[in-house]
Amino acid sequence: MSYKIIGKYIKDLKFSIPNPKTFFLLSKDIAKYKINIDIKSSQIKQNIIEVLTSLSLTSEEKNFEKINTKIIFSTIVELNNEKTVKEEMEKIILIKVPSEIYSELRGIFIFLFENSGFKDVQISKEVDFERLYRMRKVQ
Repeated sequence: MSYKIIGKYIKDLKFSIPNPKTFFLLSKDIAKYKINIDIKSSQIKQNIIEVLTSLSLTSEEKNFEKINTKIIFSTIVELNNEKTVKEEMEKIILIKVPSEIYSELRGIFIFLFENSGFKDVQISKEVDFERLYRMRKVQ
């Protein structure tokens, strides 16, 4: 089964730093945040699906003020084959599409941080979506 990306856009964006104290502590506390990637999909039409890839930072600590960051990137995909095999569809949604758009999604996320005064944000340049897919299958 083949596919073609026919559109992509930022569906939702949250980037909130609640106060100056959080801003100044963030560079020190950034290691307390974990990067999360989530992928969801929905069918729009017969051979058209929307793949939502979200990237966010969540705090592992409970007792300090947190930043709220999340970007949801929508990719509209047209499938070129009427016969849909479930496993092939899963691989398109969970591996191929996210692999294609991740660098753009990461770039937007880093742009937000850099333009908010945080130059040293480290977000992986590459994500092995195939490995994540295999780990999900094992669970």
